[in-house]
Amino acid sequence: MASSQHPIVTDTMLDTLRAGGSAVDAAIAGCLVQAVVQQDMTNHAGTVSALVHDAATGEILELNSMGTLVPGLAPFAPVPAGKGLYTAAQALPGIPGMPRAVIPGFMPGMQALFERFATLPWARLCESAVRWAEEGHVVTSFEHWVMAQTVDFFLYTESGRRHFAPAGHLPQVGDQWASPDLAETMRRLAEEGPDYFLTGRWAQEFVQRGNDLGWKVRLEHLTAIPPRWASGHRWEHNGHTVVQQSAPERQGIFCQIVLGILDELDITSVGHWSQNAEALYYLAHALRRATLETGLVNDPTVFGDTTAVLTSMPLIKGFADILRTAKTKIDLTEHVRLTRGFPAMASSGASKQPAGSCELTVIDGHGNWVQMMNTLQSGGIPGEVVGGVPMVGSHAMNSLASPIEGWVTGGGRMRSILSNTMILRDGTPWLSLGSPGNVHCTVPQVLSNILDFGMAPYDADDAPRCLPYEDDHTISVESRVGPEVTAGLARLGVLANPLPAYDYHMGTYQMGWRAEDGTLSACTGPRREGLADGF
Repeated sequence: MASSQHPIVTDTMLDTLRAGGSAVDAAIAGCLVQAVVQQDMTNHAGTVSALVHDAATGEILELNSMGTLVPGLAPFAPVPAGKGLYTAAQALPGIPGMPRAVIPGFMPGMQALFERFATLPWARLCESAVRWAEEGHVVTSFEHWVMAQTVDFFLYTESGRRHFAPAGHLPQVGDQWASPDLAETMRRLAEEGPDYFLTGRWAQEFVQRGNDLGWKVRLEHLTAIPPRWASGHRWEHNGHTVVQQSAPERQGIFCQIVLGILDELDITSVGHWSQNAEALYYLAHALRRATLETGLVNDPTVFGDTTAVLTSMPLIKGFADILRTAKTKIDLTEHVRLTRGFPAMASSGASKQPAGSCELTVIDGHGNWVQMMNTLQSGGIPGEVVGGVPMVGSHAMNSLASPIEGWVTGGGRMRSILSNTMILRDGTPWLSLGSPGNVHCTVPQVLSNILDFGMAPYDADDAPRCLPYEDDHTISVESRVGPEVTAGLARLGVLANPLPAYDYHMGTYQMGWRAEDGTLSACTGPRREGLADGF
């Protein structure tokens, strides 16, 4: 079975499985075509991460192939601030815009997966990407909507305008959007393998473009920091083993802190946060606490490893005790009314943030599982398009509060927060999941829905979600919660900020799971496009 955010991608993965390919073969083929048909969410120069369950050995391996900073090379951000959502973040000191140029991680990750696990020829895995780049795919309303919000970033550059607005405007809904440059790149990739992007012609053109713009990147930088294999971060919760990305990725530590706090607060006896204000108050505070604490996570090869300390039960219990003790003893509704307005879920507006990435779930007939992400984040030269491949660069900043942080000394990997998750029973996966969007705060909510509240996977994804508690005592939450929740928050001194009922920035989950009788199921969430299917 397979699940993705695009029917072409899901069909490609299933066709690869039917041809005798493994789950990794299917995931590689899916990623390659996804970067062709979903350029609003991903590209061939971004980041790849994965959890792979190898049925032959019983091992679960973690792949980290995020884009990398060049050691010793000063930050380079050629697109000025104000050019669309991708430059809405605060600029780096002394640097005119955001984001900054970095070494792509996508194709090194594809190569690492292929060399370790693939069973089909590389050219076979590229067939769908070549076909859809040549023929073009039909632009959907969601794709056009997202591109319209972000394209100003690419319209700043000549190559970006040529790629995204060849006739002076974006491809429209229903158009058959093809790219001759990308098609040629995909054909060469099929013929020459991943090295075409690492040392071959595309790599050489990438370096030349960077040099022409003033970025002193060299060809050897593209392979200087290879993808990293590890065993992932494992932790126990309610009789299950959860496997997620390990440091410098924050997700595993983050989720363990949040679910640990909720467990200490006996959240299931309090109620579910979609129906109970106190539970929502606790959840949003737990998300905030985990956000603050995991700002101290960095690459353990360069910094001290804070994993064990941050996930120690005495510390987590202390966080829970603080939340339990700090609640108001009086009704603060009048305070909220006088200072913030009437406490109700009134109108809702879209979140002002880009949320581009793609998650894949695939399980083959031999019991191999892959939970994988590919994304446009943290790869390439901002705003530029080389060989039909658009690039966003990285929003890494040196800040405890930054979702992405990296250092130009030491050669370590950047800190981020990615969503690949597997849940084990008796040592083998029974559920895997992942999502784009605000994964730092949505993964623990979906996990708690399943592991604490016993929800079915799709119901766990469908349920309303919130963002972390904000410093001004606001909780942003999808506006499907009832009026009794917002009134209850007001009594606690909190204003509810309404998000859309289904906010696509809050992610949409690709999930696969195994029932007790061994049958497999899959789903894709309700907040974006997608298709789950199997045979």
